[in-house]
Amino acid sequence: MKGKNTAVGSEFSTFSGYFCDMETIVQSQTLIQLVKSVFLAMGCPPHQAQLAADVLVSADLRGIDSHGVARLSGYVRLWEVGRVNAQPHISIVHETPSTAVVDGGSGLGLVVAPQAMDIAIEKAKQVGTGWVSVKNSNHFGIAAYHAMKALSHDMIGIVMTNASALVAPTFSAERLLGTNPICVAIPGGEEPAFVGDMATTTAANGKLEILQRKNSDAPLGWIQDADGTPTTNAHALKTGGALLPLGSDKEHGSHKGYALGSIVDIFSAVLSGANYGPWVPPFPAYVPMPENQPGQGIGHFFGAMRIDAFRPAEEFKHHMDKWIRRFRSSQPIDPQQPVLIPGDPERIMHAQRLHDGVPLMDTVWQDLNAVAEKFGIKV
Repeated sequence: MKGKNTAVGSEFSTFSGYFCDMETIVQSQTLIQLVKSVFLAMGCPPHQAQLAADVLVSADLRGIDSHGVARLSGYVRLWEVGRVNAQPHISIVHETPSTAVVDGGSGLGLVVAPQAMDIAIEKAKQVGTGWVSVKNSNHFGIAAYHAMKALSHDMIGIVMTNASALVAPTFSAERLLGTNPICVAIPGGEEPAFVGDMATTTAANGKLEILQRKNSDAPLGWIQDADGTPTTNAHALKTGGALLPLGSDKEHGSHKGYALGSIVDIFSAVLSGANYGPWVPPFPAYVPMPENQPGQGIGHFFGAMRIDAFRPAEEFKHHMDKWIRRFRSSQPIDPQQPVLIPGDPERIMHAQRLHDGVPLMDTVWQDLNAVAEKFGIKV
């Protein structure tokens, strides 16, 4: 279905903008069926194909377009060059009552991650908290999908993953870290959950990819060129540039973003036996794999904390509601821009897109059609 530019409220622009060139509207169930069909054609078992499609489309529904169906062709290319196993053997290789290390079998991170989070949740049910570090996996979509699995169990979900090296540490001209997101999902009672999902860079690489598709400049403070000079060229990564840690420069706290990204890298990979730092496998299949890799695949980290291991769940959720309401009622600087709680924009966007359909950039829609044609799938 074709439509005009999709308008959204100004309160979403800070969190999930870039809708102005999105012109093709597709219902989420249509997208899920298409993506599932592609994963089935790759050889994924039906239940894993469905799960992977749900995870991928959940990103588009939440307005995180950079991590949704726009990445489908990238997963296909990784499978074509043998870096993704469509039928992985996912196994626990080490565990204690509260911890585990999972080998993802080179599977789709979209499948490995939910299973690892389920293990963390089951351990939390037994002993109060569960912690799972994963090696030998691939890109797992949006962290929020996995962290939010804990909410229905009256648990707090914590999720991290490392990623290929596109980020320069503070004072460095060399790319050594990934965008390395962190997500924490905390249940409320009557109020919707707090879901803080963020990259540890000023901007996620996916947002830069959107600007590249639009041939637009990046805001100053997102990236630096090969010499370490700040630039607005959205294509700077292709010529040796780097993304910047959260904070952009030392004067604005980039050393803190650098530290956060480092923590994610260590928890996700040094702890599990995955690759870390500059050795993390790149997402684009055409980029050569780093030499002398110290580990296996990409690494993730998952935590589940049972609330009643700390205080009665209902008591906690009552106070969480009070916390949320107080922050939402904060006096805004601009009356047209109310104060939001982490997770608000994505939750509202999810409801809107579930009803109205998912707006896709034409280039993404064309890419999806090309993938479908490759496998003989009728859109």
